[in-house]
Parts: sequence; structure tokens; C-alpha cells
Amino acid sequence: MKNNLFLDAAFSKQTERPPVWMMRQAGRFMPQYWEIKNKYSFLEMCKTPEIAADVTMLPVDLLGIDAAILFSDILVTGEAMGGDLSFTQGVGPKFANPVRTAKDVEALNVDCLSELQYVADAIKVIQQRLNGSIPLIGFAGAPFTVMSYLVEGGSSKDFKLTKLMLHNQPELAHQLLAKIAKVTAEYLNLQIAAGVNAIQVFDSWALALSWNDYQEFSHRYIQEIIANLNRKDIPVISFCKGSSVFASIMAEAKPDVISVDWNADLLNIKNALPAGIAVQGNLDPHILYADKAVIKAQIHKLFERMRGTEGFIFNLGHGIMPDIPFDNVKYAIEVVKEFKY
Repeated sequence: MKNNLFLDAAFSKQTERPPVWMMRQAGRFMPQYWEIKNKYSFLEMCKTPEIAADVTMLPVDLLGIDAAILFSDILVTGEAMGGDLSFTQGVGPKFANPVRTAKDVEALNVDCLSELQYVADAIKVIQQRLNGSIPLIGFAGAPFTVMSYLVEGGSSKDFKLTKLMLHNQPELAHQLLAKIAKVTAEYLNLQIAAGVNAIQVFDSWALALSWNDYQEFSHRYIQEIIANLNRKDIPVISFCKGSSVFASIMAEAKPDVISVDWNADLLNIKNALPAGIAVQGNLDPHILYADKAVIKAQIHKLFERMRGTEGFIFNLGHGIMPDIPFDNVKYAIEVVKEFKY
């Protein structure tokens, strides 16, 4: 690997500056993304290896980040298991056949790895194009987050139906989560076999859960997934919106990195974690709307706070919003790359 900054930081080694990549770095804030998106549906983009590679490479070529992340979606596992998935502009993902009864859970197929072969094919194309320049991150949605989309039938503000299942039918919820966890571990191992250099698990909606429910319905399945990964030389990043609350539990699953949202002091989180767990984050993405002087000052403030810390990857506390100016994202990455400890 020509640029080892990301992998070194993920394995808690000292780096001359923090490595940088950003969640949703290949996305809607880029005019070049829309040039592709206007020709194909979102699922066509994900399922056509050459197009997925084109999108994955956009931030590599245009932003000069230290790690690429596979262009895909957290819900492809739900679709592979039998979910009727569609994406509509302005609406988001929808499952036309929500999973709400024992019969629905029973019908989900866990022997569905062949349905996800297009992801392995995309990884191979991307790695040919990267040609050892920077690492490629693979990913999957965590079981609770995927479950919430399957049960709600799409996005939700309050996760009412999901929480009803957790509380009224916990055994059914566990059956559903166990199925998703099995598929997710196999899917991530498929990505590792295809050639990704790191893995991130996204539990995007964990913050909807109470402390006890997070332990029972999210953490135990992430722990199971990480324990089943072929992770030799492959760092595993655990992210959830809510990591500022749940970091101490997340650490019990033994990830290499915990990605932290912007609601916490990153150094305090790092110092409270077991030795050898790196942190990733945690700039508030809204700062990227601000003036460039503000962006630079906020990044430097974070870096001064983290000075001397081994195992720190710069990222946002969540993904880039679609209407953040491209130039601001590019500038933020330049600020990071010019910084030296």
C-alpha cells in the first residue's frame, strides 16, 4: 500500500498526521456523482460493478482522501434476504413487503450470499483501479438498523413498529436479528475475500435505543458479527449514531476502531476506551457549511485536542449532507493533509 496512514491509525500506530476519509464521500454533494446518477437508478449503480467503481473512485480522484469506501448501501443485505427494495428520489429506501409477523421472518432467506456477488465483483474492479494506492473500506449495516428498515418498510422518525416488536415480541425480534447477523457476517467475509482492506459496521439508528435495549438488540449481534470475521490484518470499525453514549459497550465487541459522533469530546472517549482501540471522527458535518476560516479553525481545534494520541482517524460524526458545497469538503481535506504533528 503506497499510503498506509489509514491502516496504521486504525491499528493504533502513530502517524505523522491524522488520515482522512469522510462518510458519504462518494455522494450527492458532488456534481460528478449526479452526472452518473442521472443516467441510472441507485440500485443499478450499486449492482453494476463498473459503475460502483466509477462512483467509489470519485473522491479518490477529486478529493485525494486517504481511504476509499465501497459504493453500495446498507440495505443490500435486506434485499438479498427477500426484501422488495426500491429507492425513490426525495423519499429514500422502501421495502414493499415489510417484515412484521413470524411468517414474514420465517420467509427471509439466510442462504443468499450469491445474491450479493455483484459487491465482490465491484470490489475487484475498484482494487484494480486503486492499484495499491490507498486502502478500500468495505461495509455493512448493523442488524438493528437493517431490521428497522425491514419492519418499518422504510425510513422512520420514531421507529414505533420496530420498538413494538422489541418490546411485545422480543423472541421474534431476536429471530429476525439473528438471521440478519448471520447474513451480515457472511457478507462481510465475502467482501474481505474479494479484497477490501478494512470493514466498517454502520448502526445508523442505534441512538433510537435505550441503554438496555442497545445491549440486548444491537450490541450482542455486532459482537457476534465481529467475532465471526476473517479479520487478520483487516481493521474493523464500529460506527453508530449514539457512539458518544454507547462507546463503552461498543468496545466489548473488540473492534479496532470506534467511530464517534459529534456529541462527545473525542479525547475523553479515547481515554475511556481500552488500550489499542482507535477512534474515528468526530467533526460535526454542519461545520462544512461554514466559512473556510471556521472549517480550518474547527479542524485544528480537534487536532490540537488529539495531539500525541495514537490511533486517530479524522472523519465526520456522520455523513456529508447532500447540499454541502463541494469546495468546502475539498478544502477541509486539504486542511487535514497540510497538518503535521
